Amino acid sequence: MFVLKFGGTSVGSIESIKQVIQIIETHREQGDTIAVVLSAMSGVTNQLIEIGRMATGGNQDYSELVRRIEDRHFNVVKALIPIKEQSKVFASIRGVINELEDLLRGVSLIRELTPRTMDLVMGFGERLSTAVVTECLRSRGLSVAFCDARKIIKTDDQFSHAEVDYTLTNELVQAHFAKETALQIVTGFIGSTEKGETTTLGRGGSDYTASILGAALNADRIDIWTDVDGMMTADPRKVPNAFNIPTITYAEAMELSHFGAKVIYPPSLQPAFARNIPIRVLNTFNPTHDGTVVSRTAERRQYTITGISSIDDIALVNVQGSGMIGVAGVSAKLFGVLARHRISVILISQASSEHSICFAIDPRGAENVKAILDMEFATEIAHGHIDNISIERDLSVIATVGEGMRKSSGIAGKLFSVLGKNGVNIVAVAQGSSEINISVVINKNNLSKALNAIHNVFFQSEARVLNLYLVGTGLIGKTLLKQICSQYEFLRSEKLLKVCVVGLANTKKMLLDPKGVALDAWHERLLTEGVTTSLPAFVEKMQDYNLPNSVFIDCTSDKDIVQFYESLLDANISVVTPNKVANSGPYSEYRRLQRTALNRGVKFLYETNVGAGLPIINTLQGLITAGDQFIKIEAILSGTLSYIFNSFGSGDPASRPTFADVVREAKEKGYTEPDPRDDLSGQDVARKILILAREAGFPLEPSDVTVKNLLPQSCLDAPSVPAFFDELERNNDYFENLLQEAEAEGKKLRFVASFEDNKAIIELRSVGPEHPFYQLTGADNIVSFTTERYKDRPLVVKGPGAGAEVTASGVFADVVSIGSYLA
Repeated sequence: MFVLKFGGTSVGSIESIKQVIQIIETHREQGDTIAVVLSAMSGVTNQLIEIGRMATGGNQDYSELVRRIEDRHFNVVKALIPIKEQSKVFASIRGVINELEDLLRGVSLIRELTPRTMDLVMGFGERLSTAVVTECLRSRGLSVAFCDARKIIKTDDQFSHAEVDYTLTNELVQAHFAKETALQIVTGFIGSTEKGETTTLGRGGSDYTASILGAALNADRIDIWTDVDGMMTADPRKVPNAFNIPTITYAEAMELSHFGAKVIYPPSLQPAFARNIPIRVLNTFNPTHDGTVVSRTAERRQYTITGISSIDDIALVNVQGSGMIGVAGVSAKLFGVLARHRISVILISQASSEHSICFAIDPRGAENVKAILDMEFATEIAHGHIDNISIERDLSVIATVGEGMRKSSGIAGKLFSVLGKNGVNIVAVAQGSSEINISVVINKNNLSKALNAIHNVFFQSEARVLNLYLVGTGLIGKTLLKQICSQYEFLRSEKLLKVCVVGLANTKKMLLDPKGVALDAWHERLLTEGVTTSLPAFVEKMQDYNLPNSVFIDCTSDKDIVQFYESLLDANISVVTPNKVANSGPYSEYRRLQRTALNRGVKFLYETNVGAGLPIINTLQGLITAGDQFIKIEAILSGTLSYIFNSFGSGDPASRPTFADVVREAKEKGYTEPDPRDDLSGQDVARKILILAREAGFPLEPSDVTVKNLLPQSCLDAPSVPAFFDELERNNDYFENLLQEAEAEGKKLRFVASFEDNKAIIELRSVGPEHPFYQLTGADNIVSFTTERYKDRPLVVKGPGAGAEVTASGVFADVVSIGSYLA
């Protein structure tokens, strides 16, 4: 015996009803004994509630809504039942509609809609849908019968959420099915009192109807047909990576359903649980999918948790006072008051000090609850035993559920850690002794971010998502996107990291899409869909999206963009940048960014500030973390100047190029800025050595860095680039003399930045063969760290220090390291 229940979306349209009919016919062809329970067509119950309220207010427009409901059912008849059989079905539907209209006229006249009358109004949805589907099946030659559940399901008179009289109901159900041979098509959601008054079993009560019938008939299984592929690890509307749960226990399903998983209705599990009847959740629109089986036990799975659920909108009531400490009976009185006034409590949390008790409720009743508690505890408040009864709104609750959590260490730590890393503050926590549910209350605006972050961490077979916002799509930014695209599949399969670019901006256009921008089509989308760039608007949109694991990448040299870094870090968005401006300004600003990142638990990474892709800053930070102390730093930190002085003096002295020729060649190859003086001035090198000194723990200001002019003053004062080269030609002898002096001592010219004894100096120096800088070639950079542990032989880092490929690679490495941090 199988009980099949079809939800509102399953009977919500002509096409879906065709699918329902096919499912029922398949069962019959297989020789299965079945009973069918139907919900109202999707949306009809809500319409009936609105109709009732309109009638109560005397608004006669309710008639138009009634007509729409009638037309919707008529359209099904016209589409699915042969014309010659339609008239009697139309008459039957019209009879039910007439009954509804008569009832509504009475409501409109007396201007009163009691819970009893509302139950009667709401029950018309199931009566209509069940009648129509019954006739559709009959027209196809099936032996079926319409069964009004009010005749067999008996309840008390708690209208809108009636309690079932199981003893009487079981007798009636068994007697009815014993004498009926036709397939029973049963109205869901409704029952009746012993006096015959229509009651409803609560929203979602059609599931309950199916469970009641299944338990009474000792069914082999109850199939609940809905519009999703069973129960999911999370709500797929909020968590795109959510996936199906093949098997789940009753206890897990109860917890998930209580906390917002609307696939099944919690009370529906109770009768099935008592009889140990499996419930299978299936998709009417994908009937070949196995769905989810809910039973006493579930298959062992690879994850410690089964699913994540949430209630989007709750209010938290906090009762606190020093007079509650150690006083017996306070909790009993509190929850006795709530029970007496039929106030449902979603979650309870109490500190071990007993100073406060907080509980979550439906926010629509929050003010009423506060008024009740203020009245009931007036004496305690007057005597100061209770200091305050407060209500906090705009909150949500997330439940992390799973039998695998029992006796598993680290679950709570993992949960709290991922929320902390994403800047989600926990307002309250509750965990039952069963250890299958940890519930946290958070601010409502963080719900989506929290759900996705938790899901990414606990279900890591689905790759963790890293959401990137990139500003600057020039040479470095474009190269970075190309590298991400080429490594995308490797990161996803081998590192369980899904890199999703959700925002792009350059000086002209910006594009934001929380679903992600395809890496092979970003340029076209930016051109065609992008809007005029506004950095404040771009940053505001990032904060509004509030996506988990967000990273802002600044691939510009813009001086203005750094003003947004602090607010981004404060919003728990990590920042990665090759832009040196933020770290080479006033020391106070440098420290403020460091402290903000540390306090918010996010990353501020800038490895490429100093040596492009070379691991210079990471190496330095590693030494500092290990307790080493710096004595001296020496470095060649400009690929341009490295190339110039490695080229100047090479070759036959009689025919080798002049200094001006070397600089001109470097400019033609694109190694220098449009004005080579920007490189030769040493200001870029000054920023880099300043950053290294700060990273080594020294609070230097930009004014503390001394740059000894490489160029004669006449070259610096030249009014244009051509004039500069003219002056450079006139000063060739000056540079040639410097070169000859160095060669006479067996040395080479190098433009060196050094930090020692709290002094940072940048100057042209001669170095001999014993110096690590002597053998430098091409455009390589090099850094030498002399520390207490590397005193006799300095630690040297050497390699390409410029170029789009290596710089983008360094930025990419910083981004991936954030993904590892989030694991």
